[in-house]
Amino acid sequence: MSAFNRHLKSALAIFAAALFLLPPSLGRADDSVTSSVAGPQARAAEPLIAALAEADAAEARQIVRELELIWSSSGSSSMDLLLRKGRDALERGDLDQAVGHFSALIDHAPGFAEGWHMRAMAFFRMEELGLAQADLEQALALNPLNFQSAYGLAVVLEETGRIDAAHAGYSAILKIYPAHEDSLAGRDRLAPRVSGSDI
Repeated sequence: MSAFNRHLKSALAIFAAALFLLPPSLGRADDSVTSSVAGPQARAAEPLIAALAEADAAEARQIVRELELIWSSSGSSSMDLLLRKGRDALERGDLDQAVGHFSALIDHAPGFAEGWHMRAMAFFRMEELGLAQADLEQALALNPLNFQSAYGLAVVLEETGRIDAAHAGYSAILKIYPAHEDSLAGRDRLAPRVSGSDI
């Protein structure tokens, strides 16, 4: 097994361990959710995920931009247009319209993880934390290495008082993306509140 494959397997195991601390629905995508996107996206993202673990802050930013491009490509120009319209609405603060675009995207491409991730962002800004969590769980079931979805879920867990699970989420992200500043801050902020920690 190559060093890359060992790293990726370890990263997946870390995420899985963190996710087991969450509600049982997490990581269990509906069997009917299928997409031709996941395979090519995963293959394109794997070497970048491996590089992210060793990257300094500047290199990490470039890698993240490349990953965002990969994860934002559905393989369909019409689906990509819905994603772009939803993001534009989110940027304008038109949250209802953003949810509408992302929901249409999910209806047409339920196996495209970024649709779920972006709708979760809109729900979070609407303070609909339960809906945001459900969408983030689905996004991670489809793309377990998307640290942005994992970070969003950790934030929701922290906001809803599930400190141990949130801390595990932040820590898991740092195994893949050690330079992720928000996860570093989250892990350190919650460390004194984790069950069994010495204060």
